[in-house]
Amino acid sequence: MLAIVVSRADEASEHVGQRLLELADWTESTDDSRADADGGGTVYRTDGIELREFDALHLDLDGVAAAFDDPDLLVFASRHAGETDELLTAHHTGNFGAAEFGGADGSFARACPNAHRRVVESLTEHAPDGYEVGMECTHHGPTDVGVPSMFVEVGSAAPQWRDPDAAEAVARAILDLDGVAPDTPREDGSRRQLLGIGGGHYAPRFERVVRETDWAVGHVAADWCLDDLEEWAETDEQRRTVLQRAVEASGADFALFEGDRPTIAADLETLGVRVVEETFVRETTGVPLDRVAALEADLTTVGDGLRFGDRASEAEEWSVVDLPSDLLTEVSGIDDEATRRQVERTALAFVTEQNGTVVTGPFAVPAAAGRGPLVDALRDILERKYDSVTRDGDELVARETAFDPSLAETAGVPEGPKFGRLAAGEPVEVDGERITPERFQRERIRRFEL
Repeated sequence: MLAIVVSRADEASEHVGQRLLELADWTESTDDSRADADGGGTVYRTDGIELREFDALHLDLDGVAAAFDDPDLLVFASRHAGETDELLTAHHTGNFGAAEFGGADGSFARACPNAHRRVVESLTEHAPDGYEVGMECTHHGPTDVGVPSMFVEVGSAAPQWRDPDAAEAVARAILDLDGVAPDTPREDGSRRQLLGIGGGHYAPRFERVVRETDWAVGHVAADWCLDDLEEWAETDEQRRTVLQRAVEASGADFALFEGDRPTIAADLETLGVRVVEETFVRETTGVPLDRVAALEADLTTVGDGLRFGDRASEAEEWSVVDLPSDLLTEVSGIDDEATRRQVERTALAFVTEQNGTVVTGPFAVPAAAGRGPLVDALRDILERKYDSVTRDGDELVARETAFDPSLAETAGVPEGPKFGRLAAGEPVEVDGERITPERFQRERIRRFEL
C-alpha cells in the first residue's frame, strides 16, 4: 500500500494534496484513534493508496508510517526551496553528519530506489512547460519513517508552490507509484541499487544513471555531505558506521563515485561494498548480475576492460577462447566498427583495452557453437580486403594479388605518380611503352593461426 503524507504547514504540500483528491476516486473515513494534527481525523483511501494530513512539517514527522494501515511505501508531498527556479524533484532523507533539519545525526530513512526511479520518470512525463525535473542528495530528516520513503517536491519558491499545473504534475507522479515496489528485484542476492558518493547537491551523474540505465540510486552523499560526515565523525569507526547505515538504508551492494574520495572508497570496500564507475553501471545494464559476476571471474572486470555482447543475457553456457592478435589487428584495420559489431553479435563477452575501444580478447562464446561463428564473422571482414580467405585446419589463409613496387622498380618504372597508377590497377607509359599493371602483381599470402 502507498502512503501519502500531506503537511498543512507546507503550502505546496497542501496544493498537491488538493490535486490528489481531485484526480482519484477516494473514500473518506474518520480515524478517532489519532489526533487530527497527527494524521487522524479524515482519512482518504482509494485502491492501494491512503492519504493523511498532518499539522507539522514533514521533516519533523518521526515514525509517521505508524499512522497508516501497513504501507509498503511512503511519499511526502512537499515543497522544494532553493535558487533553482521551476523544478520538480525527488530525494531520500537522512543526515550524513549533524542533523540540522530533522532526524538524527548520522542516520537515514530507508530509501526506495526503484520507486524513486519511477517517480523521476513520471515527473518528466507530467512536468508543465518550463519546469525541469531532477533529483537531490540526501540532506534532511526525517530519519525514522518506518517504511521505505522519499520526498516528491514542487520548487523552488512561492509562485511555483501555488502553481496548479506543478501541483497536478507532482500529484500524478505520486499516483503513478501505486503498486510500484520500493526496491528493484533481487538478482543472485544483490539488487541493482547504488549508494551515490560525491558530486553536487543536485546529483546530475546519478540522475543520468536513473534515467539512462536499469540501475536505481538510493542515498546520495554530495561532496558537502561528505565534508559534514568527516567533520562530525570523531573516529574512523564512527565514519564507517554512518556509511554502513547509508548502504543498508539504500539496499545497496554497490557504490558509484563521482570525484576522488580514497578514504571513503576504502571504508566502503572494508564494509564489503563494491565501488564501481559509471562505465560499470552502463555496461551491465540489461545483463543479469550473476552473469556479470561469472564473466568477470572468467575474463576480467568491467573496470579492466570487460564488455558484453548482444547475447550476454541469454541463459547459456560459455567457453573462453582466444584469437590471434594479428587477426584482430588486421580486421580492426579493415573496419573497426564492423569488427566490434561482429564480436558483440557472436560473443557473450570480450576483453578490450584503451577504455573499451580496442577488442583484444579473450572471448566468452556459446559453448555449443564454440568460436566458429566468431571466426566466420571476422573472416567476412577479411574478405573485404583479400581476394580469398579460406580455413585450412587451424589457420585462416588470406590471399591477395597486389602491386609489388620492387618488380616495377626492376623494370625501370620511375617512382612517383606512375607507381600509384600501377598500384591502382591502371596502365602507364614508360619510354613510349604501354605497361599494364599485371606485370608487377604478386600473390601475397597471410596466415592467421587460430
